Amino acid sequence: MYQSLKFSDRAGILTTLDPASVAASTVVTSWVPVAKWHAVAAILQTGVLGASATVDAKLRQATDSSGTGAKDITGKSIAQLVKASHDNKQVVIEAKAEDLDTNGGFTHVALSVTVGTAASLLSAVLFGHNARFLPGSDFDDADVVQIV
Repeated sequence: MYQSLKFSDRAGILTTLDPASVAASTVVTSWVPVAKWHAVAAILQTGVLGASATVDAKLRQATDSSGTGAKDITGKSIAQLVKASHDNKQVVIEAKAEDLDTNGGFTHVALSVTVGTAASLLSAVLFGHNARFLPGSDFDDADVVQIV
């Protein structure tokens, strides 16, 4: 492997769900293209979950940045998180570019998070990794303000 490459050379922050108390509902990141990446990874972090709350998360695919034709990426959903054991936990969902239905024209991904029962604290980051063109940080979301 290339020891001189930094994380930001190989990866980029594509979109986020900023830390917030999310009401019982579904929130979805922006739809981002995956053409510049060999893979994507979503990292979901929970804070304190509300009373009896549940959290489900999955990667979805679409044919454009508007979410047209959105459908789940097969096998890319987490086991449900619950209040009893999942306060202040993290999960990672990874997908390779070939996991998308490219024959069907699917080119964009998003992370979908559903909070059930009660408002809960959470945040998430969707990374592109193994950039097809270096540095990966050239394709960061506009909200990334520093790389040190």
